[in-house]
Amino acid sequence: MNTYRNLSQRSLLLALSVAAVAGSLVVGGSGGARAVEGGGGRGVVWEPCARGGGPVGQECGELEVPLDYREPGGEKVTLAVSRVRSERPEARRGVLLMLPGGPGGSGVQALATKGVALQREMDGAYDLVSFDPRGVGGSTTASCGLDADDRYLAHLRSWPGPDGEIGENTARSRRTAEACDENGGPVLRSFTSANEVRDVESFRQALGVEKLSAWGTSYGTYIGAVYAQKYPDRTDRWVLDSSGDPDHTRVEQGWMANTSRAVEDRFPDFAAWAADPDREAEGLRLAERTEDIRPLYLALAARLDREPKESTTEGNPLTGGMLRQAFLSGLYSDANFPRLARLVQDARDPAATPVLTPDVAQPLRDEDAAITLAVICNDVRWPTSVAGYARATEEDRARYPLTAGMPRNVLPCAFWKNGPTEKPTRITDRGPSNILMIQSLRDPSTPYFGALKMREALGDRARLVTVDQGGHGMYLANGNACGDSKVTTFLKTGERPEKDVYCGS
Repeated sequence: MNTYRNLSQRSLLLALSVAAVAGSLVVGGSGGARAVEGGGGRGVVWEPCARGGGPVGQECGELEVPLDYREPGGEKVTLAVSRVRSERPEARRGVLLMLPGGPGGSGVQALATKGVALQREMDGAYDLVSFDPRGVGGSTTASCGLDADDRYLAHLRSWPGPDGEIGENTARSRRTAEACDENGGPVLRSFTSANEVRDVESFRQALGVEKLSAWGTSYGTYIGAVYAQKYPDRTDRWVLDSSGDPDHTRVEQGWMANTSRAVEDRFPDFAAWAADPDREAEGLRLAERTEDIRPLYLALAARLDREPKESTTEGNPLTGGMLRQAFLSGLYSDANFPRLARLVQDARDPAATPVLTPDVAQPLRDEDAAITLAVICNDVRWPTSVAGYARATEEDRARYPLTAGMPRNVLPCAFWKNGPTEKPTRITDRGPSNILMIQSLRDPSTPYFGALKMREALGDRARLVTVDQGGHGMYLANGNACGDSKVTTFLKTGERPEKDVYCGS
């Protein structure tokens, strides 16, 4: 068993979790097996894998699950799993599962990154656990065999060309779908939200616990909601952080379309920051008035559509699509505003050479591109009319100029050879009232109006904590003490607000 794998940080096609740098995390350690635990005949051999800056005592292992749950005795795939046991066994009350964003986020890496902060908040109340979904990091992966140029995030997302032209997007999407069909095989076709939910249940059984508590972020909120729908009696305390619209007829297609309005709602936060006189001393003030930032940005993106500018990454000039993609990723957190302003400054300055943000500078690994594509295309059937996408792109471009029509443009899913094999789960209000949602008012990826749809679907099962600020991923991420305290209190004590609550910025 190879526990010491390189776990790539995911750049995410749907931007349902924090846009990440394409890098790697080595999870390593020494020593033999620490323990074997199992349920239902499955077992995990735990070995040390702590790294600098991560939680002390982090352990990693592997769990075999069926490639196809309809054939449980058939071929298997492997999940990389991880845990950090409670440092206060006398205070331990259960197991808390971290559900990563994505599709394509690494749970093992999330536990290494967030584990220390979560340990501090939980004060020994839980063993912390997570896993890499199939297709991710140390788990079984698949490849589409895509050329490097087709694996740039700004190409996997279909940013239209000048004046909204989508011919190049259509050709790229078609050849990408054909390559995935030719090279991905049964493993790629198994990358679905439904299978990730089943894998969560297999992990619970392997841990030997009756119930799980969970903290799902972004795409992880959808996995968490579906698990709570499918296995309500196996849920303890459930947190959904930055949720999307759960409309089972559209799923990821709807999330993508909602991005247009989400960015419009979030961009004014950046504009106010970039026009603030405090930026003057930093050399990052883009205009004297907030209302001038938006037209400045739109004009720059349109110019880069026609005339890309050479960047510090050789052979990879800054295009309009790259600028828009950098902003879509960067609007996740106010902490990214300085680098976005610098990118705009350098793009406008004839004497400067722009430094591309990490999410657009390099192509994704083929395995990372495969997982982000496969889940969204395998989960739900997408429209196939190119003319329909052209009309939708034109309409969206006119209504929401900041995203230039991308959220409704053609994707490889339009040409996917093997459609969904099962219908997505409909989220309902049937089940225990043990869910706490937390959501920012101005989320550029999973907008507030979409989260309200999740809240409505869950009914009395849930309470909603609304945080009056911008950004994606609220708990232990954006510095809102009110929101953090509501989640921590719920997870530690079970105390949940009697009704939906509001937290100011």
